[in-house]
Amino acid sequence: MLLKEFIAGAVPALEPLYGQSEARSIVLNLCEDILGTRSYTHIVEPDFAVPEGRLPVLKEKLARLAEAEPLQYVVGHAPFCGYDFKVTPDVLIPRQETELLCRSAIDFASRISRMRVAAGRYAAPVRILDLCTGSGCIAWTLALSVPGSEVTGTDISEKALEVARSQDFKSYVKAHNIKVPRFVLHDILSAGADGAFDAGTDDVPDASGAGEAGFDLILSNPPYVRESEKSSMNKNVLDYEPASALFVPDDDPLLYYRAIAAFSMKHLNPDGAGFVEINEAFGTQVSETFVSAGFQRTELTKDLNNRNRILHYWR
Repeated sequence: MLLKEFIAGAVPALEPLYGQSEARSIVLNLCEDILGTRSYTHIVEPDFAVPEGRLPVLKEKLARLAEAEPLQYVVGHAPFCGYDFKVTPDVLIPRQETELLCRSAIDFASRISRMRVAAGRYAAPVRILDLCTGSGCIAWTLALSVPGSEVTGTDISEKALEVARSQDFKSYVKAHNIKVPRFVLHDILSAGADGAFDAGTDDVPDASGAGEAGFDLILSNPPYVRESEKSSMNKNVLDYEPASALFVPDDDPLLYYRAIAAFSMKHLNPDGAGFVEINEAFGTQVSETFVSAGFQRTELTKDLNNRNRILHYWR
């Protein structure tokens, strides 16, 4: 079968779910992943034939896409902040909005790192905590972007932690003096501000005690979508992405932010800062939650659609 023939038949199969433009983009990306082709290969090489051994693979994955399974799960990976991350249905698919969270955090962590360079080999590493880490895309992005930093990622799901630990950046780690993030089991809701990490790991560093080092930076993209918002969401999200990483009750949409605020007050260094991704509908309420917990300064950042998306908080 010619590549152009496969594309011509595949796009209509996905149009009922995505519309023509997005369906075409998904099919072209699938072909690129499986065949190594480009979005224009079928145009500039009209006689390009799909290798016989690859055609069954393409058809099997197209059938999964036609059932609304997200492309990222079908091919097993997703781009994020210039890196490629393994994803499975046990973790959320990384999204563009979360890249804004990472860019803000990288800027902050890099400034701390530069300030500590003067101490030479005695310089304390930048200590970063990613709560609700999922695939580990935030934790890994910070570790890869701020060489020498010590990053910990936590999650309530052991399956998610397995995905985070399995991310493969071995060559980059070796070439750039990167410390591999540590991923541990931890429930931010039930552990409380004083909670320790589970699975036999060390206690959470406590910034309130004399001489004890806490975290310089705390990050989180916690569940924040209200149950009532399900009706406006697509089938590919509702049927495949983990609900526990997405949804919060309508009657208590800020429960994760209260827990993160209390935890941060206990474990964030005095000159440290935190960044959380938020539901656009609750910018003011989330800000008030952190102020009520004791943080004197908060700042909201809007995403590309001019919606409140990131809250920056510090003492």
